[in-house]
Amino acid sequence: MPSLEDELFPSTPGKFKIERTHNLNRQFHRCFASTSTMFLWALFLIVLTASYLSFRSFVDSGNHYFTASWGGIQREKQIRNSAQIKRPGGMSVLVTGAAGFVGSHVSIALKKRGDGVVGLDNFNNYYDPSLKKARQSLLNSQGILVVEGDLNDVGLLAQLFDALAFTHVLHLAAQAGVRYAMENPNSYVHSNIAGLVALLEICKSADPQPAFVWASSSSVYGLNEKVPFSESDRTDRPASLYAATKKAGEEITHTYNHIYGLSITGLRFFTVYCPWGRPDMAYFSFTKNILQEKTITIYRGKNGEDLARDFTYIDDIVRGCLGSLDTSGESTGSGGKKRGPAPYRNFNLGNTSPVKVPKLVNILEKHLRVKAKRKIVEMPGNGDVPFTHANISLAQTEFGYRPTTDLQTGLKKFVRWYLSYYGYTRKDIQ
Repeated sequence: MPSLEDELFPSTPGKFKIERTHNLNRQFHRCFASTSTMFLWALFLIVLTASYLSFRSFVDSGNHYFTASWGGIQREKQIRNSAQIKRPGGMSVLVTGAAGFVGSHVSIALKKRGDGVVGLDNFNNYYDPSLKKARQSLLNSQGILVVEGDLNDVGLLAQLFDALAFTHVLHLAAQAGVRYAMENPNSYVHSNIAGLVALLEICKSADPQPAFVWASSSSVYGLNEKVPFSESDRTDRPASLYAATKKAGEEITHTYNHIYGLSITGLRFFTVYCPWGRPDMAYFSFTKNILQEKTITIYRGKNGEDLARDFTYIDDIVRGCLGSLDTSGESTGSGGKKRGPAPYRNFNLGNTSPVKVPKLVNILEKHLRVKAKRKIVEMPGNGDVPFTHANISLAQTEFGYRPTTDLQTGLKKFVRWYLSYYGYTRKDIQ
């Protein structure tokens, strides 16, 4: 079909056929009778062309802006390489909080068995970001890309899902810590609720929808006094804002499962510890203070009883995460519309052997070969609970979850890593 320009100004002289109709001929001559009219036509075409070129320049510059902010073709290539599946029946997994404690371990385990992994982390300063950067370097050495960004950046999430159709999402990013919620409550709402909803929104609109596995917490059991804690127990009496946001997360994920057909699995972690762990955890801060010959504070319940925790070694948690991903089932929605019921599950992942905190300190003293300076105080009203104890029978039945590492063995591995990572020698601590 000839263009407007071809019709008005034919490239071959003599081939432009003027209609013989008298009225049309008269209109034609009237239109082009004067030089001024020709000038107006030329000016009109120049303005039209300039407007088009200006519009194209705007679009191109916009595309360039978005491409530059995203990282361009090279970044998309990195994502696809990181997400490449290298085993039959493997999965491509978006891991949020990938530079975090649990996220880094699970990402490496997935990659080593041949799954594709892409990480997302905002590298916030809740604790020393250099530890997260060190974990990121470890992930990079395994061929795992970690994209820096926030869960609430819906544009970034959309770009990730446009670049790759993830089969699974493992959502481990969260604002952690019970006591910090009293200092910065808004950070918990921002990450644990708003961030969760932003991620669920992008997942429910994806086609196909990924299966969604996420980290809830044993803190949802709150003031529950029945032991061991079972998935069927009450979870409507949280003792901290952190616990309340995790409980809210369970209700929110149930809604997205019900309305949109997302396959949802929630994992209630019980006091995870290990090498590369979180500095705000008791075992980590105890180790630091013992080595620096500082007094450590050990809380005791109001009834005089020692606090107890179901300490769970990271390798056991990793196996639980992999088992949950492998048995998650498929989401049943498409483009935000549900076609049928999808799996909705919650599992305890613990060691099912609670240990009192003073015993934890005894074990650290043994491996560090340093005596701790202890201060025993009554537990303040800061959201902590006196004990945790996991019933893991449901996870055992569903995907064979069985913890294998006791606290003695796990803390020995942690101490060895801690001394190496922070550059201690035995001469330094003798």
